[in-house]
Amino acid sequence: MKKRVLYLGDTRLREAAGYLAGVMSHYGIPYDYHPSDSSFHESWLTGDTGLVILSDYPAENFTRDQFQCLAADVKEGLSFLMIGGWESFVGSEGGYQKTPAAEILPVAMQDTDDRMNVYGPCLVKQCQPHPVVRELPFEQEPPTIGGFNCFTAKENTNVILSSLQFKAMCQADGVHFEESAEAPLLVLGSYGAGKTAAFATDVAPHWVGPLVDWGDQRVTACAPGANPIEVGCWYAAFLKNLICWLIDNKVS
Repeated sequence: MKKRVLYLGDTRLREAAGYLAGVMSHYGIPYDYHPSDSSFHESWLTGDTGLVILSDYPAENFTRDQFQCLAADVKEGLSFLMIGGWESFVGSEGGYQKTPAAEILPVAMQDTDDRMNVYGPCLVKQCQPHPVVRELPFEQEPPTIGGFNCFTAKENTNVILSSLQFKAMCQADGVHFEESAEAPLLVLGSYGAGKTAAFATDVAPHWVGPLVDWGDQRVTACAPGANPIEVGCWYAAFLKNLICWLIDNKVS
């Protein structure tokens, strides 16, 4: 893979960022990383950058001019992914709903706090086939998550995964599950020549929930400067598929 990933956020490498950085290191995906408390700098985007990932990286780290330049780069072919969290989308400190990122993303954000902390069963449901989810058992063995950001998919986008919430009731004849709500979880789209994606939940504790352990085998990895991780093989493969599809640089 020739194109690099610019990964911003998830606190720092020795904390939540170690999960995604560990997965990219495991698969040999080249990336540059900057923590959540670092203000964005234009020099981070190089000629080799094919994908920008923002995850718990607050909008206040960008100036409006920097947002406009980023939007122009995406329009010219740079891929863009936002991953959920308290400092993503709207969140408690995200603040992206009133920035140019709202135009880039394939989803429409709320005007107010969009965090949904889930205390009951919340399954990840596959809505349609796609290379990102190919050969992963979302339909046979769906994982669960612990929370997500609420948004709606824009027109002419693809909802690949949704979150399906259930109410669980213990009764004399056993446990009964009643579907209560469904929301977009992974939405793919484009902005000009660039691929875009919104993943509503986190990829590190706590919102990621059991998804981080999804798999019938374990993957151990350690990104340079990070703590080692041990995760499920299907979790790792899903993130790898998503990144590789986005960095392909061809809108399809």
